[in-house]
Amino acid sequence: MKKKRGVKKGLIITFFVVVAAFAALIATTVLDHAEEINLGLDLQGGFEVLYEAQPINEGQEINQAVLSDTVTSLLARIDVLGVSEPNVRVEGDDRIRVQLAGVSDEQTARELLSTQARLSFRDVDDNLMLDGSDLVEGGARQSFTELNQPNVTVTIRDANLFGDVTSEIWPRDFPENRLVIWLDWEEGDTYAEEILKEDSKIVSAPTVGETLRTSNIEINGDFTLEEANQLAGILNAGALPVELEELYANSVGASLGERSMDQAVFAGFVGIALIFAYMLFYYRFMGAVAVVTLSVYIYIVLVVFNWMNAVLTLPGIAALILGVGMAVDANIITYERIKDEIRSGKTVMSAFKAGSRRSLSTILDANITTVLAAAVLFYFGTSAVQGFAVMLIVSIVTSFLTSVFGSRLLLGLWVNSRALNGKPRLFGVKESEIGEL
Repeated sequence: MKKKRGVKKGLIITFFVVVAAFAALIATTVLDHAEEINLGLDLQGGFEVLYEAQPINEGQEINQAVLSDTVTSLLARIDVLGVSEPNVRVEGDDRIRVQLAGVSDEQTARELLSTQARLSFRDVDDNLMLDGSDLVEGGARQSFTELNQPNVTVTIRDANLFGDVTSEIWPRDFPENRLVIWLDWEEGDTYAEEILKEDSKIVSAPTVGETLRTSNIEINGDFTLEEANQLAGILNAGALPVELEELYANSVGASLGERSMDQAVFAGFVGIALIFAYMLFYYRFMGAVAVVTLSVYIYIVLVVFNWMNAVLTLPGIAALILGVGMAVDANIITYERIKDEIRSGKTVMSAFKAGSRRSLSTILDANITTVLAAAVLFYFGTSAVQGFAVMLIVSIVTSFLTSVFGSRLLLGLWVNSRALNGKPRLFGVKESEIGEL
């Protein structure tokens, strides 16, 4: 068969070079970007809790500054757990949401977050001898006793003050000569009752046999190494500026999160595969171009999401698939306009130019309204809703760039090469339909 004259082969070669370059880039880097994306607790398991901040005393005002200080204290405590990428944020006027992906010990996390960490030293009659203000800030550390048992060492600001306290207690008869170390003592708590409890607020109750004028105090108890490290971390983080009342808590197991991830990814592949099949069947050559640009779109969304250091959740995956639908919609609008122009009797090049021009305003309006809706969801939503909104905005902006500019660039290379002239069937238009409009 004789080749058609006037075909610009250079444009066709450029098309394949561009497609091959993107294919190579995607094949070699997509898995790295996908694995680096931070997963939400609904995909990898973890713990989420919503707190309401309440004043410690009647004169305290709960404002944004106090809530911000509380968030800082909570983040310092979370460091003790070794959680990577914790999500702690203020919601509304008096609430704080904490999301800890990958945490398996929910009870330990809850205790770590909610304890006030007010350390106090009292006698057996519950009289205050020393409190947290007498300790050096950040001076707590995990250490070991002479018998190599884990303990916690705290530093007192004034060694003479501690000497005065111990000189007052040591002459008392046993067991009255104890210096009771409390964590979060409250009005009404008593040594006699608390020492009998299994989950006691009393950290340690050593006897004092002499005057001790030292600035380093050892807190000994039946600690494991992990418990000693955790106590030191809590003390260094300091007391919370407010009381935290738990309003809501949710725990997702690691296996459940992994199963949700697998199901979501599988559903996404099936949905995208059906979209690709539809585009190829109905729009022929233009559908093939759409498949290329949609693949690039998905890759760019993953890259951008990774660069943003955002957290991917199940709603986020739903937003990604929805973005594919929006990108397909932009392609369909453009392709239908081109098909209408071809049916009216225009050449392929004229139809391409007119269809692209006529579809732009419609696509732009649809994308702007969707981005505005997503922005409202992000501003007023919480947790998973915000994750959905962020992914949706990224998806819409990316789909606009790839579906409008990318698709037109690739399709334009073929149209301008003149290789498609006189071949309406490659655009899904039968020759009998030409001239109907």
